[in-house]
Amino acid sequence: MLYLAEVKKQKTGPFGSKTELKLLACQRNDQSWSAVPGEETIPGDEASSLGDGALVILNLGSSRQIQGEVEAAGLRLAGILQNFSRLLEKSKSQEEEIEQWKQSLTYQSQELNRREMEIEARAEQVQALEEEIEQIDQQRQEVETSKAEAERLREEFERNRQELEGAWEHLRGEQRRFEEQEAERGGAVGLDEEQAAVIQELLDRLSGAVAPTDEVREQLNRAFEVVERQQSALEQDWQQLEQEQQQAQQQHTDVDAQGEEIQNRKQELQQVQSSVEQAKGELKVQQNALEMKQESVHMLSLQLRTQQELHQQLARLATTSADVKISQQVDIEALENMPLGELQNVVQNLEQDLEKVKRFVNDQEEELTFQRQTIEEVQVKINQASEYDRITLGDELIDEQDRYQLLDESLVGSRRNLREREEILNQHQRVLRRRQGVVTDNGADGQKIDLGPVLNQLEAQRNQQEAELQKLESQVEQMRQSLSQAEEMVAQQAREQEVKQAELQNLEEYWQSLKVSLAQIESQVKFYQETLQPRQEALNEIRQTLEAIATALNQIQEVGDYQLQAIAQMQQTIDNLLDSPELAAS
Repeated sequence: MLYLAEVKKQKTGPFGSKTELKLLACQRNDQSWSAVPGEETIPGDEASSLGDGALVILNLGSSRQIQGEVEAAGLRLAGILQNFSRLLEKSKSQEEEIEQWKQSLTYQSQELNRREMEIEARAEQVQALEEEIEQIDQQRQEVETSKAEAERLREEFERNRQELEGAWEHLRGEQRRFEEQEAERGGAVGLDEEQAAVIQELLDRLSGAVAPTDEVREQLNRAFEVVERQQSALEQDWQQLEQEQQQAQQQHTDVDAQGEEIQNRKQELQQVQSSVEQAKGELKVQQNALEMKQESVHMLSLQLRTQQELHQQLARLATTSADVKISQQVDIEALENMPLGELQNVVQNLEQDLEKVKRFVNDQEEELTFQRQTIEEVQVKINQASEYDRITLGDELIDEQDRYQLLDESLVGSRRNLREREEILNQHQRVLRRRQGVVTDNGADGQKIDLGPVLNQLEAQRNQQEAELQKLESQVEQMRQSLSQAEEMVAQQAREQEVKQAELQNLEEYWQSLKVSLAQIESQVKFYQETLQPRQEALNEIRQTLEAIATALNQIQEVGDYQLQAIAQMQQTIDNLLDSPELAAS
C-alpha cells in the first residue's frame, strides 16, 4: 500500500544521525488518500540521502517493511494537485451544466403546468359540453317524439281525410239517389229510416275521424319551453364568450405591455452591465497602476535598505578598523587663537566626555555579548528539545535575534559617535601639543582612509530617498483610497445589477404567468367559438322543426274544425229531414 511520509532525522552523536519516516497519509483502493492517525514512524535508512522534512512516497507491505525504492513525493504531489485542479474545473463545469439543466427543467415544469392547467380546463369544458350535448340529445329525442306524433297525426288525418272523402262521396251518392227518389215521388220531401240510418252512420264516422290535437300541442308547447330555456342558457354562453374575448383582448394588451417593459428592462440591464464592465476595466487599470507604484515603493525600499546596510557596514568599518577614520570639521584657526588655558580646559572636557561615551559603548558591547550568548543557549535548547517544545523555543529564538539585531544597530551609531569624538579630541590634542611645543607625528593619521565624506554622502542620499519614499507612500495611500472608492462603486453597481436581474426575472415569471393565463383564456374562447355556433345551429334547427310541426298542427286543427262544422251542418239537415211530415207519414 502506498504511503506519503515525511523524513525525520535525529542526531545520534557528533557525526551520526538516525533517519525515520513519519507516515502522513495512505492511498485507498479507490485511489483516494486518507490521513494516518497518530504519530506512526518507521525506520527510513532508504531515505538517508534526503534532507530533514522532505516528503516521500513509499510502498509498505503487511509487515510494515518498505518494498521497493523510496521516491521523492514532489512529482507525485504535483500530479495529484494537477488532477485535483482538473477535478475542480470539471466539477465547476458540471455545476454550471446542472444549473442550466435546473433552469431548463424549471421552464419545462412551468410549461408542463401550463399545459396541465389547459388540459384540465379543456376537460372541464368537454365535460360541460358533454352534459349540454346530453341535454340537446334529450331535447332532440323529445322533438323526434313530437315529430313522430305529428307524423302519426298527419297519417291519421290523411286516413280520416280519405275516409271523409269516401263518406262525402257516399253521402253525395245518397243525396243524388234521394233527389232521384224525390223526383220520382213528385217533389215529396223526407227520408226513410234506412236512409237516415246510413246517413247517421256516415256522420258518426266523420265525427270520429277528427284527430285530437290537444295532447300533441301540449307536448309541442313543452318542447318550445325547453328550447327557450336552452336558448336562454346559450345566450348566457354567448355573453360569456363576449366577456372572454374582451378579457383576452385586455390580457393580450397586458402581455404586450409587459413584453415591452421586459425589453426596456433588458436594455437597462445591458446598460448597467456595460457600465459595470467599464468600471471593472477602469478598476483594473487603477489596480495595475497601484501595483506598479507599490513595486516602485518596494524597489525604493530595497534600495534604501541596501544603502542603509552599506552605511552601517562603512560605519562599522570606520569604528572597528584602525586604518579608517571619520574626519570631523574642526575650526583649527579658532583653536590656534584660543587662549592656551581655555584650550586645555576644552581638551580636558572632551576627554571626560569621551570617557563617558567609552563606558556607555563598553556597556552596550557587554550587553550585546550577553545577548549573543543567550541566542546560543536558546539554539542549544532547540537542538535538544522535543518537536512540540521547538515551536515555543523557535519563537523565543526569533525574539532574541530581533533584540540582538536592534542592539547591534544601535551599537553601530554609538561606535561611530565614539570614533567621531575621538577624532575631535585628537585634533584638539594635536593643536594643544603643537602650541605647547610638543613635537607630534601626524604620519599615521595622514595614511588613514577618511570615510566621513562617503558617510555624509550616503546619509544625504538616504535622506533624499526617504523623502522620495514618503512621497511615493503618500501617493500609494491616495491611490488605495481612490481604488477603495472605485471598488465600492463597482460593488454598488454590481448590487444594482443583481437587483435589476432579480426584478427582470420576476417580471419574466409574471409575464410567463400572464401568457399562461392568456393561453387558457384564448383556449376557452376558441372552445366557445367551436361549440356555441354548432349548438346554436342545432337549436335553430330544432326550433324550425317545432315551428313546422306547429304550422302543420294548426292546419290540422283548422281542417278538423271545418270538418266538425260541416258535420254539424249535415246533422242539422238530417234532423230537419227526419222531422218533415212526409217522413213522419211514411
